[in-house]
Amino acid sequence: MKGRRTLSRAVRRGVLAACLLTLASILQPGTASAGLGSSCPTGRYLAEYYGNGSLSGPAVFSRCDGAIDNDWGRGGPGGGVGPDDFSVRWSGRHSFAGATYTFTATADDGIRVRLDGEVIIDAWYDQSASTYSAVRSIDAGEHTITVEYYERGGDAVARLGWTGGGGGGQTPVIAAAGDIACAPDAWDFNGGFGTATTCRQMSTSDLLVGRGLAAVLVLGDVQYEDGALWRFQASYDPSWGRVRSITRPVPGNHEYQTPGASGYYTYFGGAAGNTAAGFYSFDIGAWHLVALNSNCSAVGCFAGSRQEQWLREDLAAHRAQCTLAYTHHPRYSSGQHSDTVEIAPLFQALYDFDADVLLSGHDHDYERIAPSNPFDGADSGRGIRQFVVGTGGKSLRPFGRIDSQSEARSSDAFGVLELTLRPAGYDWRFVAAAGSSFADSGSASCH
Repeated sequence: MKGRRTLSRAVRRGVLAACLLTLASILQPGTASAGLGSSCPTGRYLAEYYGNGSLSGPAVFSRCDGAIDNDWGRGGPGGGVGPDDFSVRWSGRHSFAGATYTFTATADDGIRVRLDGEVIIDAWYDQSASTYSAVRSIDAGEHTITVEYYERGGDAVARLGWTGGGGGGQTPVIAAAGDIACAPDAWDFNGGFGTATTCRQMSTSDLLVGRGLAAVLVLGDVQYEDGALWRFQASYDPSWGRVRSITRPVPGNHEYQTPGASGYYTYFGGAAGNTAAGFYSFDIGAWHLVALNSNCSAVGCFAGSRQEQWLREDLAAHRAQCTLAYTHHPRYSSGQHSDTVEIAPLFQALYDFDADVLLSGHDHDYERIAPSNPFDGADSGRGIRQFVVGTGGKSLRPFGRIDSQSEARSSDAFGVLELTLRPAGYDWRFVAAAGSSFADSGSASCH
């Protein structure tokens, strides 16, 4: 009887050990376990964390990470690894459709990315947070992604995502700008290539083509001077029309210089929403996006208007963690047109439902405004971060009164704003067209 009891305990210990091993192989991201080997399932990474900056010696700990999306600040990953002079190697098998993908990595400090053993991003040096991209065509099936990273000191950031295969991917990337295409009969049109200071729609569209973007948001005044269909076909279409299949537009005031913005609605078709409204919503990844029509005399923006009521109903029905809205006229701006009081009820609705980002054009400049409440006051908890991106190509104009919440701005750079839409946050990056060195980038979490 004593021998049987001893055997039973041994069996129980064996069963317990087997259960613990099984648990280690299915750990959720962020749960540490030593000695995982290659047990992480497809779609997740074996992450090995080292207490030095050179990936040398035994790892301090290993775990299965579901994504590479880390902004440690000055704190480090923990688990016995300090905040400075550490490194990480992630490796895993991931499923892809047969398509062209854009891989995007952000790091502070060094990062190196391999696809099936080929180095596709190599930025192995000390740096502040910087973003790099690589485009690759991939056969359908599983492929190995390996990322090596080190942190020297100060802030620590490591991220990797990709887009493509029909707009999917781990972390969708979108681009946006407004005030885009010169009239084809303008003196400075120059066959669609413009001059050094005007009609740069071809140069800015070059920043979009072949980038594997999930969507392109055009922020109104898409086609000057009056949005007539023939002008769309002769100017916008050969430039930004190259990404028309992924474009989600909003109209500007110049489109409405043709009655009912008929040229705009005819050119974009169903992508522009109902011709009597021009506002609509859709989802990209984990984000809810809302396209608003700020031509208030045409569709109404006042509290209780059809658009304002629709907006509140739409936001109530889509309680996503992250929400982005875009429109032509900015609520707040340091540009020559300044603030747009008429859309205050729409801004209030967005604020009431904890929207995160508002994009606009109209002023021919780039500006980033800190998260603000409906009264243009600083609000780091619930405020809406605003970007004015009227840099699509038509022309640039100097600033007027500088808004109290303005954080970054430029009136001499054509370009587009790129946004990486992470599940619980976003990265922004202004990408300048050839001839300008202006840059602005950063990251934030959603409310």
